[in-house]
Parts: sequence; structure tokens; C-alpha cells
Amino acid sequence: RVNEKLDMRMSQKQKLTAIDVLNDYTEKELVEIFSKYGEIRNSRQLASKILLCRQRFAIEYTDDLISCIEKVIRGKHFSYLSQVFQAIRIEVNDELNGLKQMLNKSKDVLKKGGRLSVISFHSLEDRLIKNMIKKGNPEGTMIKDEFGNIQRSFKEVNKKIIVPDEDEIKDNIRSRSAKLRIAEKI
Repeated sequence: RVNEKLDMRMSQKQKLTAIDVLNDYTEKELVEIFSKYGEIRNSRQLASKILLCRQRFAIEYTDDLISCIEKVIRGKHFSYLSQVFQAIRIEVNDELNGLKQMLNKSKDVLKKGGRLSVISFHSLEDRLIKNMIKKGNPEGTMIKDEFGNIQRSFKEVNKKIIVPDEDEIKDNIRSRSAKLRIAEKI
């Protein structure tokens, strides 16, 4: 990997960058994003290490962050770092709220019989999509009508999620974690 500036914005119009998150967030805020968005078990230790490092230097490049957290990495090095960078990216781009908004709007935009196809790349996204299809909203709270029936806007088209086969993964390694869910507006 290349030592790049920690930006991670999907749009240059956004103000918040990964540098801001890593250098300005409180320990509590860092713990929250690492545990919530990265599902990192030792998020307190990770956040504490980042705070110690940023007392000595600003964390501005990928190598700064990696060298800073090297000693708290648990399990597989690459997987752990992927979770850390994922958590920061999700925070910077407010990705889960964007997905929730899209899923909620899809109820109004699609006509009866219209199809919603969504690819997720990690469990947080997949959970929101699955909740929307099965429970009627991304949060997963069941809303029932006066007869006790779950109010859903969609039905599953495929009972099993669609995942890439070995050939697809060989051709496109980034597809390895992709999950496709398809639903039909009812």
C-alpha cells in the first residue's frame, strides 16, 4: 500500500476528513466509531493509543496511523487495519445515514412490482438492508398495523443472498465481501 494523506472523503465538498477525526475527536468519540463502525473489540485501547500518538505528532498519513496503532493490533494484521480504516471512512462520509435515507426513499420512489437491488460490503450495511426488506425499515423496529401484521414495503426476491463465486473473486478481489440482496415493492 501507498502512504497517502488521510482524507477518505467521497466528495471534496465535505468538510470532515479522516485527519480531523483522528486528531480532533475525543477518546469517547473514537471508541464509539471504532466499536460501532469497525466492530473492533479493543476500541478503548485503540483510541487511547491514538490519543497518545497525537500528543507527539499529527496523524496525517496512512503510515502515521499504522505505526501509531501497531502494538494494539489484534488478530490478522490486514483484517484489523481494514476494520480501522472502514470505521474512519464510515464516520467521515456518514455512510450509514446515507444508506438509511436511500432505503427509506426507495419505498416512495419505486412502484408496486419495482425492484430494489443493493450490494453491501460489510455487516453494518447488510444489516440495514436486511432490516428494510424483512421488517420494513432500516432500524429493524417492527411496525405493525391494527391487526398485528408487520408493515413491510418489500418482499425478498431471493431467499438466499447472492455472493460472488470463486471466479469473480479471482477477477476482482474487492468483490470477496460483496452481498447482493434483491427485493420487490409490494
